Amino acid sequence: MAEQQHEAKYAIYPSLVDRTIVITGGAQGIAAEMVEQFALQGSQVILLDVEDDRATSLIQKISSRAGVKHKPIYFHCDVVHVDQELKPTAAKILQQFPRVDGLINSAARAMARPTQDITTDWWDESVAVNLRHQFFLTQALLPGLLRAAGHASVINMGSINWLVSATGQVPYTTSKAGVVGLTRTLAHEFGPQGVRVNSIMPGSIATERERTVVLTPEYEAKVLGHQAIKRLIEPVEVARMALWLIADDSAAVTNQSMTIDGGWT
Repeated sequence: MAEQQHEAKYAIYPSLVDRTIVITGGAQGIAAEMVEQFALQGSQVILLDVEDDRATSLIQKISSRAGVKHKPIYFHCDVVHVDQELKPTAAKILQQFPRVDGLINSAARAMARPTQDITTDWWDESVAVNLRHQFFLTQALLPGLLRAAGHASVINMGSINWLVSATGQVPYTTSKAGVVGLTRTLAHEFGPQGVRVNSIMPGSIATERERTVVLTPEYEAKVLGHQAIKRLIEPVEVARMALWLIADDSAAVTNQSMTIDGGWT
């Protein structure tokens, strides 16, 4: 009941009802919160991930929530394997859902290694995990997005990482900077055809992994020292930005990189 009362403060988007939304990396972290929030808006959510148990648990949790109109659908898909898994999965989605209203390219993995130790294989893996699939899934689902022309919206998940002088993770930082260029190019190329493309650049977000692995007292002090808002930013706050960017409320917004970092940058 308390959770429902808390959510009652926030916007309901009628345009999201019955919309088909594809979210990669949707079994955990920020993307899992997005899956839940879109489902609560009445959207048909399709999540891609490799974490089968997490995906099953998430879908069970969401399906038990009041107000969920469509049970989320899960596809096991390693987005790194473009030809072997990503493109065939996209084809299956389009066969079942010919119209795709929203795509959120969220799958990613922070990869850190000292610059002098970076190999070509490490570089290629990081780019594949953090950038390459965003383009190829958008390309593969483009027929569905064009069928939703005038309402179609793509979100590429970036990061403030490349803005804050991060070190020891050059391929990751480069990939996240590349998300901005990818977003701008696609926004201009497909804007005339009715497809909007934006990016969300989170700062330090208090996901389960962030709290258990990254957020030491020292790192939390660093984060709060940089932020203008002196509290941790929650995954749901990123998800609510995604709701707005996919909904028709943001119909005039494209080619933008929306920063959610408590004022860090």
